[in-house]
Amino acid sequence: MAEDKKKPSSYSAQDIQVLEGLEPVRKRPGMYIGTTGPDGLHHLITEIFDNSRDEAMGGFANDIEVVLLPDNLVRVTDNGRGIPVDVMKQTKVSALETIMTTLHAGGKFGGEGYKVSGGLHGVGASVVNALSVMCKVMVHKSDGAVKSGVYMQEYKRGKPVSKVGIIGTTKKQGTIVEFEPDIEIFKEISFDFNRVVTHMRQQAYLVKGLRISIIDAREVKDKLDTEKVFYFRELGLDVPSETFYFEGGLLSLVKFTNQFQKPIHKNIFYVDKAAEGVESVEVSLQYVDDISARMLAFANNIHTPEGGTHVTGFKTALTRTLNTYAKTNGYTKNGEDTFTGDDVLEGLTAVISVKIREIQFEGQTKAKLGTVEAQSAVTTVFGEAFSAFLEENPEDAKAIANKIILAMKARKAAKAAKDSVLRKGALEGMTLPGKLADCQTRDASESELFIVEGDSAGGTAKQGRERRFQAILPLRGKILNIERARLDRMLASEQIRALVIALGTAIGDTFDISKLRYHKIIIATDADVDGAHIRTLLLTLFYRHFRPLIDAGHICIAQPPLYKIKKGKEIFYAYTDEEKNKIVGKNAEVEETTQEISNEAEPEEEVAEGADEAVKAKKSNKVSIQRYKGLGEMNAEELWETTMDPTKRILKRVDIADAQDADKIFDVLMGSDVPSRKAFIQSNATKANIDI
Repeated sequence: MAEDKKKPSSYSAQDIQVLEGLEPVRKRPGMYIGTTGPDGLHHLITEIFDNSRDEAMGGFANDIEVVLLPDNLVRVTDNGRGIPVDVMKQTKVSALETIMTTLHAGGKFGGEGYKVSGGLHGVGASVVNALSVMCKVMVHKSDGAVKSGVYMQEYKRGKPVSKVGIIGTTKKQGTIVEFEPDIEIFKEISFDFNRVVTHMRQQAYLVKGLRISIIDAREVKDKLDTEKVFYFRELGLDVPSETFYFEGGLLSLVKFTNQFQKPIHKNIFYVDKAAEGVESVEVSLQYVDDISARMLAFANNIHTPEGGTHVTGFKTALTRTLNTYAKTNGYTKNGEDTFTGDDVLEGLTAVISVKIREIQFEGQTKAKLGTVEAQSAVTTVFGEAFSAFLEENPEDAKAIANKIILAMKARKAAKAAKDSVLRKGALEGMTLPGKLADCQTRDASESELFIVEGDSAGGTAKQGRERRFQAILPLRGKILNIERARLDRMLASEQIRALVIALGTAIGDTFDISKLRYHKIIIATDADVDGAHIRTLLLTLFYRHFRPLIDAGHICIAQPPLYKIKKGKEIFYAYTDEEKNKIVGKNAEVEETTQEISNEAEPEEEVAEGADEAVKAKKSNKVSIQRYKGLGEMNAEELWETTMDPTKRILKRVDIADAQDADKIFDVLMGSDVPSRKAFIQSNATKANIDI
């Protein structure tokens, strides 16, 4: 019998697929916008807005409006030059159609169309067009370059459904883009107004003299004729809206970032200057009475969260300049004390922005700047200007120097304390705290650490766990609020020390995520105010000192049930009030029903043999509800079944979608500014779910 072997698959020119026009975008949208989740959805607005903002950066526009409309429509308007509408010799169609339907087509590839722009690949508008079920562009022309009028073209999933034509007269100049994201691409379309506002506020700081308005008109019931209006704010709609305009640029952004902080010096440093190979180096900074650093970096107004060459140049100049100043003015002794990069960053709020003609990012998402010239430009411009600032403002310089000297001393003390902790741990054998009930496996990828509140819950959890892969660490009471505590004081806390040793990663400059002993760290606190407070304190600790654990998805919050419901002989667990009501039934509290509601655990009474059938029926239909206030109220079996069993439990993974906002909330809630915290609580009190 002949062997049944598969023939090798052929691979020839016929196997190569060529995607025409915007097909590649619809085929692989993640390559162009990163994700088709909420981030990618909001990135569509950013791409269209960036085109308008580039007009403003070039000095051709000073007014941009972003409107969220009903039916998932978004509208971006600017008063710039307007997208060219004349016919291109190369494509034989209008420049507008070429820009909207062709990848890598735009005014950012040479010539004098744009000296500086955020667009590198020229894919912004065409990508949004490709990923929209409908897109409409209206260009107002009245400058005499072409026939005056409102030029319009409409598209469906990236393809024109009409030719460019004039639909009306105008005295305005600018571009309006309306689009509706395609539900085939984005499974859920829900724009977050606050998220849009946050981004636009940031952009307004970055372009001095630019007015940006954001309007949420999604709840407007009347039909809106968008073709007959230029700026929606002129209609005077009674809807949520925000308008931003800042003359101070980055200096205003530093003020805004430090609104809940206590500055240690009065004058805010600011410089904006051109350098060789770079159109603009703009830096602003101020030190505050805190131990955390807050740095924002931008390249051509695009936020670069992963930093890049401009941030490297800034840090180099900052450390060098402060070391030189401290030694020259007798704050430190030559050869004995030298500030490190971490010392000079403590308590720093800084914004770095560069504008470059030929910009290079590392990756399509533009999270990190790669332009080599930016490093030397920032080092030179910022270094010279900051050195002059220190000399011209001796009181500010003294406050900054003393702040950094304190940071240097704290670093040395913290290192000594940390070394002491590690040495002590080593003498204890496995370096693990006594209260830790460790798991049997040494495979971190399957290991879980439950951080529970108190010995009572700890005892129950130890009995109910699967000891092969689940470890339990009970904490006694509330841990130290580390928001303003230095590392040496933190490690003096028995609770925090036990947690650090249990995690295995160390802390501070020796933190090593590869040594993490558990890939799931689960915070399991009680469902009351104290439990919420402990959970917040733990999250503050993880956010400030174990941020990579959050970024990697290792931190989770357990969701124990709120209620145990017994209906007859059946037992249910409810995790929300809605779920409880659904289990109990709509008519549970109506007098006509035979069901009775009790908010205490009531063991079912024995029904005597031969009792009246009506009594038996009443007992069997009785509903008993137990409200769990803490994990310690559950027995081991209940805790395993509801909260610890991987096949049944509910976990919430801790994620930080916007680190800057999270940082601000931690500052307000966990910092020392009592008036700001009081104002925050008062303004948000109505949103709280209070369990009385």
